[in-house]
Amino acid sequence: MPPRARLLAAAGYLPADVVTNDELAARHGLDTSDAWIAERTGIRQRHFAAPGETASAMGAEAARRALALAGVPGEEVDLVIVATSTPDSAFPATAARIHAAIGATRGFAFDLAAACTGFIYALGVADSLLRTGAARCALVIGTEVYSRILDWTDRSTCVLFGDGAGAVLLRAESPDGPGILSTHLHADGRQADILTVDGGAGSTGGTGVVRMQGREVFRHAVTKLAAVVDEALAANGFTHADVSWLVPHQANLRIIEGMGRKLHLPPERVVVTVDRHANTSAASIPLALAEAWADGRIRPGDLVLMEAIGGGLTWGAAIARM
Repeated sequence: MPPRARLLAAAGYLPADVVTNDELAARHGLDTSDAWIAERTGIRQRHFAAPGETASAMGAEAARRALALAGVPGEEVDLVIVATSTPDSAFPATAARIHAAIGATRGFAFDLAAACTGFIYALGVADSLLRTGAARCALVIGTEVYSRILDWTDRSTCVLFGDGAGAVLLRAESPDGPGILSTHLHADGRQADILTVDGGAGSTGGTGVVRMQGREVFRHAVTKLAAVVDEALAANGFTHADVSWLVPHQANLRIIEGMGRKLHLPPERVVVTVDRHANTSAASIPLALAEAWADGRIRPGDLVLMEAIGGGLTWGAAIARM
């Protein structure tokens, strides 16, 4: 039997600049308030990167923390996958910069773009590579500096996002032990324009900022996340009652609470960080996982379900035994 990708550690990094809703409104002259934002999204504050603080710098720090927690040297890592929509540059990959920063000297590194679903996609790719023996020890990182691609005149979108990075360390181990049980990945490019960055390095125009049709994204999120969660549970012979923890993408508290109700999970079994981190896109799940692991909520033997939806449209779920 092929090995199973065991989660050895998870760690996060958040920039020092903490910006409340009222501070955000004052800083950018927005016609909004803490009450308006919190009622619609559950967000109270977010972190913004400092000038010069990049996706690779934040991702490298999260990676170093995960390695330290596991007691694994950087030289042992032979795969680095970085999920990001805000890379340092078109190339080299942000993953290559992190590969160097952690002291890795072998293996391979690459970026993956699937917007807010990026971490789930990257986890699925890493799991496959570890199962086939192409790598033995992998870092999967989500790192984002969305504060640099926001339109500060669009109050419906710019209030939703924050910056940060999260990393998990995986190692190929016993096929019967704990680890990733399955990942389930989907996309529908026909919905590409409802959540997009307007322009980019290869574009012939655009402004390079996030554009979102919020109602359409919400509608797709409700149906697609419910379906992929059922798919993941059915693939492993589990029911809702088997889930110990839901660690969802942190986009909107209403969506998070709706998924918790679907799984018949009490609120205390759903990891929520959106109130403090806002939507950190590909970084949101590893940041939430790291927090719940560090404070002792997630324990060995727990069954953890992760899910996300993002631009593409992309969506997916992963299920793991801790």
